[in-house]
Amino acid sequence: MVGSVADAEDIVQEAYLRWQEVSGELRSPRAFLTTIVTRLAINFLHAARVRREVYVGPWLPEPLATERTADLSEPLELAESLSMAFLILLERLAPVERAVLLLHDVFDFEHAEIARIVDRTEVNCRQLLSRARRHLGSPRRRFEPDPVEATRLTEAFSSTARTGDVDRMLTVLAKDITLYSDSGGKAGAADRPIHGAVAVANHIVAALGRFAATSALRPMRINGEPGLVVYDRAHPVAVLIFDVREHRIHQLYAVVNPEKLRNIPHTDRDRTSPVQ
Repeated sequence: MVGSVADAEDIVQEAYLRWQEVSGELRSPRAFLTTIVTRLAINFLHAARVRREVYVGPWLPEPLATERTADLSEPLELAESLSMAFLILLERLAPVERAVLLLHDVFDFEHAEIARIVDRTEVNCRQLLSRARRHLGSPRRRFEPDPVEATRLTEAFSSTARTGDVDRMLTVLAKDITLYSDSGGKAGAADRPIHGAVAVANHIVAALGRFAATSALRPMRINGEPGLVVYDRAHPVAVLIFDVREHRIHQLYAVVNPEKLRNIPHTDRDRTSPVQ
């Protein structure tokens, strides 16, 4: 809902405190907690929308390190709801639309339950869900990329980025790739999306070249997708997330805003060898 670990934790903490006050009187803690968390998230998004409108450059959700592979027992919709592409699409939706969509399509709540949670009629909730789906446009990816293929592309991208071999990098990027960089004005990054394989490759090579002597690249699953963390003297300075389809990287998301990297694990530089 909110695209930020710290803000999500604050909302859960506030919901927990309210639950503690009335827990002995509740017949359905699930209904109470879902309602409180959803309404707190909606209120947060109304306030956050103003801040994001004046954000410097593209705004991306906070990256989450998800080292494990996808759990096949988990509903596909739940796994997909963590992907960077889907989280960005959610930004198109009004807060209540976002809540209705997630409650129905990801968490399988019925319209009658959703209506009580967001304090709307069932008819209105159905309309909000239909409108949200239209706003999202193209359907979400329905299949996980092949792990072997994802690993190959990640390793090839890493080695070419470090050596500055732009021509070889072009072999792993889709021709129509788009790079979205989020710095919040706090670190050097493109202040608008970069389109096309040549432009993206040149930008990545130049950006990593600024601190090549002290940096290391570590493959890591981010938001359930293949990615790389760029470390400078053991501190994460950038996170790259790959949208892998049809044997190429089709979208590339780069988060370099230091405030959004606080939950990315640090590493001992001596035990993380730079990719050659």
